[in-house]
Amino acid sequence: MDETIEQLLHLSAQTETLMAVYDGDDRLRYANSAFRSAYFIEPEETPLWPDLMRRNFDLGRGTVIRTDNFEEWLRSTQSRRGKIGYRAFETDLSDGRWLWMTEAVQKNGWMLCIASDITRLKVHGRTVRQDRDQAIKASYTDELTGVANRRFVMARVEDMLEAARHGSSGCLAVFDIDNFKRINDRLGHHAGDLVLRDFAHRIHQNVRRNDCFGRVGGEEFLLVMPATGPEDALAMVERMLTVIRFSRPLPDSPDFSYTCSAGIAACVSTDSASELYRRADQALYDAKMSGRDRVRAA
Repeated sequence: MDETIEQLLHLSAQTETLMAVYDGDDRLRYANSAFRSAYFIEPEETPLWPDLMRRNFDLGRGTVIRTDNFEEWLRSTQSRRGKIGYRAFETDLSDGRWLWMTEAVQKNGWMLCIASDITRLKVHGRTVRQDRDQAIKASYTDELTGVANRRFVMARVEDMLEAARHGSSGCLAVFDIDNFKRINDRLGHHAGDLVLRDFAHRIHQNVRRNDCFGRVGGEEFLLVMPATGPEDALAMVERMLTVIRFSRPLPDSPDFSYTCSAGIAACVSTDSASELYRRADQALYDAKMSGRDRVRAA
């Protein structure tokens, strides 16, 4: 086995194909020389993926990112990255190369990335594919907050339930911003939109890569937590509620604060998506009736 691994590493070092492995926290654990060269990574460096992308964006190198707001782009991209077992897409590099990249994700969150140079494909085909990828991204993204939308999140609920039928654990959390109508009525819809964006941003910063967080309508959000038991899910959501308590999202009203409530339900093998959602929503109702700004488990 040691000889096999040694040969594998030797071959990956020689190939022009880009190869990299990220762990469940999205930290680079291995990259061959082709990958490190394309993304300007030092030989012994093991950066987190968001830090790598931010650094290269600031320096105008690596992946071409067409945005005026990097953090919004990052939030939208992370809403999809690592959420499904396999993903394939095209990406441009600042040096003019065009890559076909695949991501294969294990249940423990480790990800294998392999990219091939497809620059020689016809330019017309390239434009069509880029337009297609942008359309797919838009179809899975909530326009206001930049996180996943209902369609994408509910597909991840179905994935989690399929795993539960084969013995895996998993939990669903439903979040609701407390007294959101009052915020809109008192401060206006612009302030309400700022609160929604702030909430999505702050919760998303605390979401693990294998989890999926998205907006399903109004002030309601879902967090899908595969391979997670109720106690761990409860602890995670409690920390998220604490983060929201300390947020001050309105520049013109520095003393304004807000809270949210949450309900959690654990998967059982016989669950449907609607039944799991119903139990989590009932737990959210219990949290609201208990005084808001808290989490309850079904």
